[in-house]
Amino acid sequence: MTVVIVGAGIAGLSTAWSLTKRGVPVTLLEQGPIPNPLSASGDHHRLIRRAYGGQGGYQRRIADAYAAWDEMWSDLGQKHLVDTGFMLLCQQEGDGADGLREGLVEGGYPFEMLSPAETAEQFPFVDPQTIRYGAVSEEGGVLLCRKIAAGLRGWLIANGADVRENVRVAAVDPSAASVILEDGAQVTADHVIVTSGAWTLGLFPKLDVKLTTYRTAVAYLKPPEDLREAWERSPAILDPGGPIDGYVVPPVRGTGLKFGAGIHKYKAPPSQDRTPADGEGETLRNLFSPPFARIGDYRVDDVVTCAYTFTSDEHFFVRNEDRTSVVSACSGHGYKFGAVVGQKIAEGVVTGELEKARVWLEARD
Repeated sequence: MTVVIVGAGIAGLSTAWSLTKRGVPVTLLEQGPIPNPLSASGDHHRLIRRAYGGQGGYQRRIADAYAAWDEMWSDLGQKHLVDTGFMLLCQQEGDGADGLREGLVEGGYPFEMLSPAETAEQFPFVDPQTIRYGAVSEEGGVLLCRKIAAGLRGWLIANGADVRENVRVAAVDPSAASVILEDGAQVTADHVIVTSGAWTLGLFPKLDVKLTTYRTAVAYLKPPEDLREAWERSPAILDPGGPIDGYVVPPVRGTGLKFGAGIHKYKAPPSQDRTPADGEGETLRNLFSPPFARIGDYRVDDVVTCAYTFTSDEHFFVRNEDRTSVVSACSGHGYKFGAVVGQKIAEGVVTGELEKARVWLEARD
């Protein structure tokens, strides 16, 4: 068996890793460099956590995700995960943070409840007048995306995979398991796996009934000096409460303090508006007051644009057609499952049980 993988984000890289470990010859095609800063997994870091609100299937699968990452760290010889734990900040009953807490309660997963005063005492960047409670768990952390991608690239090359960077794919023939490159060359295999993220609709436009591509951005902020130490020891913040569907990644191992908000997105093809708009960082920053005090004192150091493909219910999408599989990540929050996604897709291809892989990844149980 031979396999061609289109797209070297975390899903493509981890699938190539898992297939190569199984002795399957792999050709990995990436339109840019690896890591590609324009890809959904090309930023500095992403979060891993147990809390998943109403999506209990994914909450229960986190243990498998951790196990897969541990296997990858063993192969790479280095752990690219910083165990910060996570925090929820609830502003209003029923907001995103409250929903995540309820999911933890229903699943029986431990966490510590903090009053507003206790939260601000431990984390003085929080305005206690604006929150109902804080909730903290030790199970969660920060995955270092660029280090993971660079490490997997090196591992794949060292272990015989055919890794091709800066190669653009023009079309995929699902029945022939054939990939046509932009220069007219053709790459064939026994099976094709498409993990091209926000570029998926360019190859399979009819999937627009299931997938929608959005453009968003994140802001890297420099906090006031008197709050720097508090942020450096902060857990990852999965949701700051309120209506913004936000998150904050603390500065770890030389990375910056990153703020992102789910409401800061709009429909767009993946190459549109990739240069940040004037003032976009300040707009993002200001969404986070409340619950953070003195938000205007935070300096915008950088703004990074991102393109994601979403499903309507924010589950993974898997489509198996003839000798081709299309895999789309979990609507902007699937990076944490990257290593286990590769394992499940590789297992499905090798055993011929791709439907079993689809059911696991869509996690509707």
